[in-house]
Amino acid sequence: MRGGRGKAGGIRFADTPEQAGSEAETLMAAQIHGMKLHSILAEEKLMIAREYYLGLTIDEIEKQNLLILTSAGGVEVETAALSDSSDLARMPIDSMSGLLPFQAKEMAARVGFKGKELSAAADVIERVWKCYRNYDAQLLEINPLVVTAKGEVIAGDCRMELDDDALFRQEQKLQALKIEPREDKGRPATRLEKAGAEVDKIDHRGVAGRVVEFDGDIGLIIGGGGASLTVMDAILRAGGRPANYCEIGGNPTVKKIQKLTEVIAGKKGLTCLGVITNVLSNTRVDLVARGVIKGLANAGVDLKQFPVVFRVPGSWEDDGFQILQKYGIKYFTRESTMDEAAEYLVKLRNEIAEKK
Repeated sequence: MRGGRGKAGGIRFADTPEQAGSEAETLMAAQIHGMKLHSILAEEKLMIAREYYLGLTIDEIEKQNLLILTSAGGVEVETAALSDSSDLARMPIDSMSGLLPFQAKEMAARVGFKGKELSAAADVIERVWKCYRNYDAQLLEINPLVVTAKGEVIAGDCRMELDDDALFRQEQKLQALKIEPREDKGRPATRLEKAGAEVDKIDHRGVAGRVVEFDGDIGLIIGGGGASLTVMDAILRAGGRPANYCEIGGNPTVKKIQKLTEVIAGKKGLTCLGVITNVLSNTRVDLVARGVIKGLANAGVDLKQFPVVFRVPGSWEDDGFQILQKYGIKYFTRESTMDEAAEYLVKLRNEIAEKK
């Protein structure tokens, strides 16, 4: 959800029921930030005396929660907050101890709240923290946090972004709010991508899924983050065409690896499979090996005809390599780079193409 709805014409005011109906018709016929409206929220118009911005997010540098409060709330808060005329208070919050009541009052006082307004603002800050924590949010904004002409402190608008990796804990709450899961990929998910997403939902242990499908013929099961992008780049440099992107890590179960392998190996036109990651400290190599072999067997893959290259060094790697050796799967140790494994995989693919 984007901000800036007011500036884009998405917030209208009405003094009579007739005017409200007319404004609603205008809104429903319009597009806000390129999106068509499906519903309208009608609220009482507030008599605003002052506007603030209140936000909670994750400080990626300090690796902790960060509370922000500024007197520069309202439209274009990012620009206003940098001006000399605004107060800006920042406070890191420890995840274990949480936000304490005196800290909430201290934050409110730092941007000018006093008396009854101070207590009311502190109460809102505490409630925002509890909501942020209980819903596994990575961003929660109140903009504007309003002080009315009567001295009331009211959340005028709210925006919340949840951590994707914690959605399994929030399913019931999201269903109660009628919020459906969505993929922000700019296109509908393919059958392969949907199947990969279902694999990742098997249980919460580790990551094994998040598939993005391409039109190549080299199947990939690769580590997440920069390592996976390195593998993709190496395959492209060697002249290969990846059939997919995916992620594994965080010690997924054998079942999740098995199901993911079945999904990827089941793609039509696949000529080979690469299981390539950086050195893993939090994922057992033997479990990855077992899962891959079970998945290939269930997918009906003949390992004598279908090349598989395995480069996953890390915890329990000796046991994993013994399993691979038993089934005749080519594996690389940590002495070989991911690029070397990727180049070898493309070489095998080209040899297959030449024989056809």
